[in-house]
Amino acid sequence: MKYRFLNTSGALLALFIGAMSVFAGASVLLGIATKDYNVLQWLVIYNVVVGVISIIVAYLIWKDLKISKKLILTILGLHFLIFFYLNFLSETVAIESVKAMFFRVTIWTVITILSILIPKYLHKKQF
Repeated sequence: MKYRFLNTSGALLALFIGAMSVFAGASVLLGIATKDYNVLQWLVIYNVVVGVISIIVAYLIWKDLKISKKLILTILGLHFLIFFYLNFLSETVAIESVKAMFFRVTIWTVITILSILIPKYLHKKQF
């Protein structure tokens, strides 16, 4: 029962962040939304692609498939690398992009805790 709640919560968060990334990024790519700051085209494309992958991962988390754990860690790692690059190495990035990536890192950290760390702890505690 605990595992189901944790997986459901992680899956819903992954679905939320994925759908949000796809809709926001696609609206910028299609010219529907315009921004008052410097938009890095590659970053928008990255966000849309990883958003689609996040929606798929949400389904895999929901189904409690083992591959979801590897994909969760992969997405978290990619987001962290991009955040590090944007925050410390890029001189042309808008602060809004840094904040958005920090938000993604935070959400994927929560998903990691819900879907990997807590279940692992609970499983150890049972034995």
